[in-house]
Amino acid sequence: MIEKNTIFLKLAGIVEESIVDGFGLRYVIFTQGCLHKCKGCQNPHTHDLNGGYLKDSVEILEELRKNPLLKGVTFSGGEPFLQSKNLAVLAKEIKSFGLDLTIYSGFTFEELVKKQDYYELLELCDVLIDGRFILEKKDLSLRFRGSTNQRLIDVQKTLSLDKIVEFS
Repeated sequence: MIEKNTIFLKLAGIVEESIVDGFGLRYVIFTQGCLHKCKGCQNPHTHDLNGGYLKDSVEILEELRKNPLLKGVTFSGGEPFLQSKNLAVLAKEIKSFGLDLTIYSGFTFEELVKKQDYYELLELCDVLIDGRFILEKKDLSLRFRGSTNQRLIDVQKTLSLDKIVEFS
């Protein structure tokens, strides 16, 4: 169990119930730190690598256990993959609860699969919203995305078929 190897995450915040950050009722973890610094980002306060606060993974898991209505957890940011090793440990526990995992990343899927440090977290992900936010491509009609270049990827199908499979 994770309790023996408690990890700490650098966070900007948590939303315990959300319906706008992925499919179904979600627990959303906003990580602190982002190198992309997209113009027009909706979470610019998450960019500073030295900002935010530390949160114990055990506390997060206890909060998740309290809500039987959750469908899944979303890692957003900031850039979650900057904390990929610690988030992968947490993600394994989340998946053991029967919850799905959505991750928002400024990196594209193609960039993520090339980085060994990111792959363990990526392969635990069910849905990836990838790509940097581009203000000139902003489209408020998109589901779970901010700009038309961003994709909603079924990661498990993509990995098994070795080609990008997007949700429509």
